[in-house]
Amino acid sequence: MKNLFILLLSFVSMTVFAHGPVPVNIEASTIKWTATKVTGEHYGSVQFKEAELDVQNGQLKGGSFTVDMNTIQDLDMEGEWKAKLEGHLRSDDFFSVATYPTASFVTTNVKSLGNGKYSVTGDMTIKGKTHPLTFEANLANNTATATLKIDRTLYDVRYRSTKFFDALGDKAIYDE
Repeated sequence: MKNLFILLLSFVSMTVFAHGPVPVNIEASTIKWTATKVTGEHYGSVQFKEAELDVQNGQLKGGSFTVDMNTIQDLDMEGEWKAKLEGHLRSDDFFSVATYPTASFVTTNVKSLGNGKYSVTGDMTIKGKTHPLTFEANLANNTATATLKIDRTLYDVRYRSTKFFDALGDKAIYDE
């Protein structure tokens, strides 16, 4: 499972209607994830618990979001295998959702790149571990979008990682 979470924001659409810190319309917003491994991939969604953006004079200045990890859902399978994967993702092998029901991101710096593009830096917290993360975001027509790649091993998500386990062969799951 490579991009085990282009997780928190593969494509995040957040509708923003005001200037300054404003809550995001989480019902109209989406988080899609893609996870790849040596032999294939899975994809799905997870829902925001809360989110806000700081927009001043049409420019992105900051923001934060919290994700409800209990909502992690696989969208490429059905039935028994779908339920097994979702349960496994919630387990201690992956996101330990019973202990860590949310993940979050808090912006520490935003740099305009022009034409509605921004370099966003902040602190990502998953499983109680916090690390800096920088990604590019776009703001246009009251919608913000971003794609993130996260090294899952920084957050103690080690299941079938070649950094921690030898001889996994085609059972390896990519860390990013």
